[in-house]
Amino acid sequence: MAYVNPPQRPGATLWSLAAGPLVNVVLLPLLIAAVMMGRSLGWAHAMPDAYHLLRMILWIDVSLLVFNMLPIYPLDGGQILRSLLWFVIGRARSLMAVTVLGLLGIIAFAGLALWLRSFWLGAICVFMLLNCWGGLRRAQAMLRFEKLPRRKEFACPSCRMSPPLGAYWKCGNCGQLFDTFQTGAVCPGCAAHYASTMCLSCQQRHPINDWIADAYPRMGIISGTIAAK
Repeated sequence: MAYVNPPQRPGATLWSLAAGPLVNVVLLPLLIAAVMMGRSLGWAHAMPDAYHLLRMILWIDVSLLVFNMLPIYPLDGGQILRSLLWFVIGRARSLMAVTVLGLLGIIAFAGLALWLRSFWLGAICVFMLLNCWGGLRRAQAMLRFEKLPRRKEFACPSCRMSPPLGAYWKCGNCGQLFDTFQTGAVCPGCAAHYASTMCLSCQQRHPINDWIADAYPRMGIISGTIAAK
């Protein structure tokens, strides 16, 4: 298991997700070659435990690859599909599409679990359902967030998303909500100054001067409020 936090862009997200199944793909020919070599050397009779272990590792590798590539969110296959759709229909709509598709896949998976009377497949269904439902709720929240009015003169250095217009940043000192881009990263309630501003889209933090859109520094249009630190 690994934790990564790639930039919230479709390409970076796609590569970070594809790395998991690619490990199984790389291992596959190596394990097949090992099993074939063991068979030709007579390990099935000379070293049955070692030969059985190799075959089980190969079976686990293939099973993980096939299972993870199912287009059901939050499996790798569903998230890779989401990253590909992100290029075409955007971040929120791509998540909405794969969670709806994932719910349909979970229904089919639940039918298989009932048919096989498998407790473990049922437990996996519950896990996928909870994650898929959570993804659907996030997609709905992201769609509402994307419709908010934007400050087009600013853009997040990480995801290039313009910040929303309004009091969406909360002061950690006095708890007041304020528009950090209107006040120059200074809380109007307690005058606390923030060295960095968090992007509400990708959760990354950057100094507020780094948020000025590329066209504005070239034109020399930087207000005194924003330039102040």
